[in-house]
Amino acid sequence: MTSKKKVQIWDGNVRDAALTILLAVDKNQAYSNLLLNQTIKKYKIDAKDRALLTEITYGTLQHKYTLDYYLEPFIRTKIDLWVRWLLRLSLYQVVYLSRIPAHAAVNEAVEIAKKRGHKGIASMVNGVLRSIQRQGLRSIDEIEEPIKRLSIATSHPEWLVERLIDSYGIEVATEMLEENNVPPTLTVRVNTLKSTTQDVLNMLEEEGIQAKKSELIPECIHIIGGQVTHTECFKNGFITIQDESSMMPANVLNPKPGERVLDMCAAPGGKTTHIAEKMNNDGSILATDIHPHKLDLIEETSNRLGIEIIQTAPVDGRTAAELLQRESYDAILVDAPCSGLGVTRRKPDIKYTKREEDFESLHKIQLQLLDNAVKVLKTGGRLVYSTCTVDRLENEGTVEKFLASHPEMELMPIVNLPEDLLEKQQDGMLQVFPQDFGSDGFFVATFQKKSDKAPAHTRNALESPH
Repeated sequence: MTSKKKVQIWDGNVRDAALTILLAVDKNQAYSNLLLNQTIKKYKIDAKDRALLTEITYGTLQHKYTLDYYLEPFIRTKIDLWVRWLLRLSLYQVVYLSRIPAHAAVNEAVEIAKKRGHKGIASMVNGVLRSIQRQGLRSIDEIEEPIKRLSIATSHPEWLVERLIDSYGIEVATEMLEENNVPPTLTVRVNTLKSTTQDVLNMLEEEGIQAKKSELIPECIHIIGGQVTHTECFKNGFITIQDESSMMPANVLNPKPGERVLDMCAAPGGKTTHIAEKMNNDGSILATDIHPHKLDLIEETSNRLGIEIIQTAPVDGRTAAELLQRESYDAILVDAPCSGLGVTRRKPDIKYTKREEDFESLHKIQLQLLDNAVKVLKTGGRLVYSTCTVDRLENEGTVEKFLASHPEMELMPIVNLPEDLLEKQQDGMLQVFPQDFGSDGFFVATFQKKSDKAPAHTRNALESPH
């Protein structure tokens, strides 16, 4: 069953657009969140259709294994990839979206099958979906093997389920896997250079945005309803979008006005600008990233927020000490590249594209970044290591190996966070799970440099000493 028909990404049909995005994610390993945002922006999709497109796209991805388990007994022939995704997204609506009538989802699927394929494919799609309606779904409880049952129930690869259970036990792992399929809450950070949390709440209310103050991070606001990026509040730099968990590193780094700070993996700049706000826009921040084009995002956000102390430079953090002056920074943030398992709710394709061998290579990169950070950190300076993952090798494993090779670095107790967060730290390391506060999974550890074991180094072209 093949089709050579060319299909537009957007012709007013939400489900057809979702199908195109899902196919691109599968075939090209494209990022679902980026494709979704690009589609919404390019075609100026209205709020109602935007919400449905987002829900169908993410929901189908999140529950892919579960949907395949339900579909398997009803598919008796080889089918094209696009037909399988069409069946998945249609069944997702029938099973998970109570406000969409089942007959409407089935009828839409048949029409899309006709448009993309031919009557034979449309007939098969109709037959599969109608049969499921008549006969019902088979129970996941029929799966006897516990790991496989949890894998299908939460739609995560078996190796990942096993890895998380080995790390945290069955109860915590199950809660995390289930939470990964819950849509995230949108949160924004108040620009404390321009306003207060209460004043911003008042501004948002005047613009028709439903919002509430976070119970954890003082500068964080939860958005309940409305398009916050369309507000004057956003456009004029009173707020920026950032997950609540990722507001922890700047607070833990606790930068002071007048300090010299390095953000080693800075793009797209959420934490960099947060640091600048904490410094009251006084001092200097060097924001580096291996991808030069991403530095534009930092500059755009800085300009919108009215921040003037950030300088950007395309630097690979793994060799940063060859370019930057030794012993020259008061504080450094290494928000390292990681597997991203903590943000699976926002990027559901992560759980299908990651491989077990990825963790070891990421672990090595993280250590290289920290090794370079130590060399350019002043004696007495502070170094914060953070990731948006829940993997023990990337988090505790990286910290332990780093400390073993750097006797001049000391793991310090985490401070400057609310008590609810601080009480979760263990041995000076803080792991937040998605189920803890409804935010992303995140890890943070902070170090202080006791003495410099590295040889002195001459200054470079990028930097001049203070």
